[in-house]
Amino acid sequence: MSAFRLGLTGSIGMGKSTTAAMFVAEGLPVWDADAAVHRLYGAGGAAIGPVSDICPEAVVSGQIDRSVLRAWIADDPAALPRLEALVHPLVAQDREAFARAARSDIVVFDIPLLFEKGTEAEMHATLLVTAPPAVQRQRVLDRPGMNEAQFALLLNRQMPDADKRTRATHIVETLSIPQTRAYVQALIAYLRRQHA
Repeated sequence: MSAFRLGLTGSIGMGKSTTAAMFVAEGLPVWDADAAVHRLYGAGGAAIGPVSDICPEAVVSGQIDRSVLRAWIADDPAALPRLEALVHPLVAQDREAFARAARSDIVVFDIPLLFEKGTEAEMHATLLVTAPPAVQRQRVLDRPGMNEAQFALLLNRQMPDADKRTRATHIVETLSIPQTRAYVQALIAYLRRQHA
């Protein structure tokens, strides 16, 4: 039987990274979309050639300089769709390679834009991590170098939390570490019972 695919998502500041680490602590393999992009953009990464074809100045010392990409995207409205058309298939290949190599009954896929990009269709179930808006805002603004303008920009790129709640199979509010960990443990047990 193939592994159960659980898509883990949540907007910035909702506790997704902390929750992903809890799945790892329970022995489940977790694929991280952001880490995959870093691999693709790093030295020897599969995205370097395709990106250099559309934005050669972004390739610096054999890897992709994300600050150059951000500036290009800010200046050119057509840049982001062009970049995504190149990078998203590479990310999907990385995700599938991870899924094939995973030796587990459940594989977790940490994907910030799971619903925005329609990737939930590839999952058996989804888990949304969420928190009240005031908690989310404080968590984000407590990050080094983050400000209100950056927070607003990031929020505008993500589907509203209320919309994600209507689409998610499972939802956990991340107000405390012990409660979230207990939820993760209970969810794993539930999925194993359902998928057995």
